Amino acid sequence: MADSLTFSLIAAYTTYAKHRLIRKTHQVAATQTAFLTKYLTAHQSTELGQKFGLGQIQTVGQFREQVPIYNYSFYEPYADRIAQGEQNVLNPDPVKYINLTSGSTGNKKRVPVTARYQKFLRRADLASIGFMIAGLEKRGRPFGKALLTNNAQLQGLTPAGIPYGPVTAGSIREGKHLVDQLFSQPFAALEIGDIDSRHYICLLFGLANPQLRGWVANFPMLILRTCAYLEQYAEALISDLRTGAIAPWLTLDPLIRQQLEKRWRPHPQRAEELAAIYRANGRLTPQLAWPHLSYITTARGGTSDFYLRRFPDYFGDTPVFGGIYGTAEASFSVCPDLDSDAGILAIESGFFEFMPPDQWGQEQPQTLLPHELTVGDRYRVLVTSYSGLYRYDIGDVVEVVGYYHEAPLIVFRHRYGGLLSSTTEKTTEFHTIQVMEKLQAEFGIKLDDFCITLSDGEFPARYVVNIELAPGHDLSDPQAFLQRFEYWLIQVNQPYGTVRSSQVPPPCLRVLAPGSFVQVRQRQIRRGMFDSQLKIPHITEDREFLTEFPVVLAVDWPAAE
Repeated sequence: MADSLTFSLIAAYTTYAKHRLIRKTHQVAATQTAFLTKYLTAHQSTELGQKFGLGQIQTVGQFREQVPIYNYSFYEPYADRIAQGEQNVLNPDPVKYINLTSGSTGNKKRVPVTARYQKFLRRADLASIGFMIAGLEKRGRPFGKALLTNNAQLQGLTPAGIPYGPVTAGSIREGKHLVDQLFSQPFAALEIGDIDSRHYICLLFGLANPQLRGWVANFPMLILRTCAYLEQYAEALISDLRTGAIAPWLTLDPLIRQQLEKRWRPHPQRAEELAAIYRANGRLTPQLAWPHLSYITTARGGTSDFYLRRFPDYFGDTPVFGGIYGTAEASFSVCPDLDSDAGILAIESGFFEFMPPDQWGQEQPQTLLPHELTVGDRYRVLVTSYSGLYRYDIGDVVEVVGYYHEAPLIVFRHRYGGLLSSTTEKTTEFHTIQVMEKLQAEFGIKLDDFCITLSDGEFPARYVVNIELAPGHDLSDPQAFLQRFEYWLIQVNQPYGTVRSSQVPPPCLRVLAPGSFVQVRQRQIRRGMFDSQLKIPHITEDREFLTEFPVVLAVDWPAAE
């Protein structure tokens, strides 16, 4: 009864937030102007606010003329001072937490978090849940408890005693009193540092609930990783369900183990049900364990499409909701429906500008406002948010795919700096994702993962196509696969075809040994990337990125060329 009341209250509150955002999509310019006006008033007395003369700014146009566009390198010294305890530097309010970025594209960035910043981010979060609930109702799917495996540990404290860590850890800890109501596992499970043990415990509590409705993770790759844990530990999980024990071999802090054991009890009937499923199928998947699963919430767009292609193997036709497109620095869009990559610009959570491609090389480029964008075009997105960043160039490239009333619908495509070039062709991750989707469909295979690198010792360098086949899949004609890779890459990125015909040598194919990309992920974590924010680059100019992994098959271009 308590759970039912909690979810009814959540549905009512988030539906209100959804409708509030919808109303504002009818008046985007006014909403953005109001946001900026309040923001400038709040920040005009901060150190940076005084430097930029925010108190004298009266209009959106004046703001764009007076305040320069910067990336994180400009803000880094200010963030360092905030970590040391200085006040009123970027934010007028006390800094209560520092978001750390994943570090997947360089050093970790530090973004100050205040109560006011969280308030404006929460508007997008609540609206997104409202849209998800509405989408589930249209499909006759109930909203309910979900499985979450994120790490909610703090990374540490700054010299001034400010806690810091991943953005998701901060948001989970902020709402930890709701974790037991919203998710199948207790909060203590998310404080387990050991990755294998945390996933095991979260799956154990999730399996005890046959009415589990959702799975939530930052990225689709992380959901596939959890599916692999479910298969790997199926027998042990069923045993612990039957006996009410918690496996002694798990790496758990004694206090956390004690807290979990107080919450755990035997579930013999559920154990027998899952054991029968396991015997009949030889494996345990989410679709088998929870046949009435309603939704999956994870990132869409960008590199996500590659991993989403494998979801039907584990989840059948369970809809995938994109939630929020956000970073440590801001929330950028709110997904309005299930199974859609597009998101409504988060006009209540930040002030947004867009940089067209012909301005990308300019020192202080001209920008466009949300109502001035062209459907089908791509832009670098700039944000002014209550994190204390002004006209901040995060480096993300988004595509405008439509409009929701007056608000643009955007999809993240790739990072501006994430380019692969042998000479001048500028291949993006989005290009390679499109190619690999075509190839998997054409050859009837699935890949566990892939990464395109450049050959060493050649100039111009050739493209090295590194792939790992998913379990149970074989590549019958690798030579044809390589040739079709080139065909499709030329279709999606014509500059590659131009340089390939005149300058760049033909590509080659390397089929990596099973488990190679698992080791890549482990290596990324050892190097300091947060496991809940883990992303694998699908293109890299680091020519040694994959050289340590064994190759089971190497294929060169036909000798005739």
